[in-house]
Amino acid sequence: MAAQTVVVGAGLAGLSAAIHLAAAGRDVVVVEAEAVPGGRCGTVASGGYRFDIGPSVLTMPEVVRATVGAAGEELEDWLELAPLDPIYRLTFHDGARLDIVPGAERMAAEVERLAGPEEAARYLAFRAHLGRMLEAEWGPFIDRNIDGPADLARPLALARLARLGGFRRLHNLVATHLSDWRLRRAHTFQALYTGLSPFDALGIYAVVAHMDTVGGAFFPRRGGMHALPLALAGVAEKAGASLRLSTRVERVEGGPDGVTGVVLAGGERLAARDVVVTSDLPAAYAHLLPPAARDWRVQRRRLHFSPSCYLVHLGLTRQLDGQAHHTVHLGRDWKATFEALTRHGGIQPDPSLLVTYPSPEDPDAAPPGHATLFVLEPTANTRAGLDWAEVGPRLRERLYGRLAGLGYGDLRRDSAVELVVDPPAWEAQGLTAGTPFSLDHRFGQTGWLRPQNASAGVPGLVFAGMGTVPGVGVPMVLISGRLAAERVLNR
Repeated sequence: MAAQTVVVGAGLAGLSAAIHLAAAGRDVVVVEAEAVPGGRCGTVASGGYRFDIGPSVLTMPEVVRATVGAAGEELEDWLELAPLDPIYRLTFHDGARLDIVPGAERMAAEVERLAGPEEAARYLAFRAHLGRMLEAEWGPFIDRNIDGPADLARPLALARLARLGGFRRLHNLVATHLSDWRLRRAHTFQALYTGLSPFDALGIYAVVAHMDTVGGAFFPRRGGMHALPLALAGVAEKAGASLRLSTRVERVEGGPDGVTGVVLAGGERLAARDVVVTSDLPAAYAHLLPPAARDWRVQRRRLHFSPSCYLVHLGLTRQLDGQAHHTVHLGRDWKATFEALTRHGGIQPDPSLLVTYPSPEDPDAAPPGHATLFVLEPTANTRAGLDWAEVGPRLRERLYGRLAGLGYGDLRRDSAVELVVDPPAWEAQGLTAGTPFSLDHRFGQTGWLRPQNASAGVPGLVFAGMGTVPGVGVPMVLISGRLAAERVLNR
């Protein structure tokens, strides 16, 4: 029997779409090139260690709850999430430290310890302001399909966002609420998640800080982050979707009269009335889609991609006492560092580092007495034209030296496994521009101006994932799957 809907890719977006479609009674086949579901939220094992090779924490677990709830399931029956405490730890070049902790009172006390009672009061007012911004953005602009400029022209919603500072620059918005430079950095470094500097990003992206600093961060108690797509795959199959793993889609077929199916590697054809494509969107337009598929946002102008990262996974032969799950070591030269990365496409002179230590929450990822650790340094993507054969080894040496200076010791000596992923390696995985963060979120790539999730030229061809709306991040790609399913169901 021919499948009515084919979902290309069993990452978080594809699994979300499959759950919503199957729960609505559609016949759904999910086709995945890899041997396991997960996509960017994948896993790799080496030398007795297991590493998450995608997202390192989960924010907004209510989005996951809503996804599995669409199929009548309870999240706790599929996934046990542990709240992180601290959510993350920040260190500054002056030796100061700030733990981002759950709860308004606890966090205010932490701010007071660092910057005094007046700043703590300003922090609480800013925290409430962030909540109002999220409320103003979520329903009108994030959690819904947008079909044209008229959908964005919502005078009351836009006026409210403007009053809240959503159209100011993020750095300036935060600076009007917080006076301590460390608190300002603590609430603006997240702009890099959107691929932008806080001096360029719009204030609307202050809600990214709200999602983790206020909403909290969570981690599966067993299996690491890869437990999330495994749980979603189980929910999708229980709802009636079928998964075909280790199966690659060669092309999507269709034309102006509609999508007709997909052709798999080896020549097998799956007929379909609707196809949801969740793979890297620019690459899909270049190699996967029929000629009639078009989107002027992709094909008639230069796309702007987020920076990439240089990532080192380590299987340690020791454990790190007192280490937080996430530690962000912020550099000294704040503005110049962002400009080097986002404007000049170079290497940061004094980079901030993200150190992730999941072992306390995921002890089975390493042998007893051992641990896993990964270190991420933001870098230019491959379109900057850097010679990574020369730059990569230099970054590696600088990275280990910086970590030793931060008190981590000789991690090269204390590691049994080292896995390095640089921008060319990301590109080899099929990610355009060698970035795992897709298109950046400048104004011209936001909302209706971002590549759309329904093809104008091929009815029934729909998209989900980071490259389309609403954007980058685990909650956003799960929502993108639901929005894609709505496109299919409302046809």
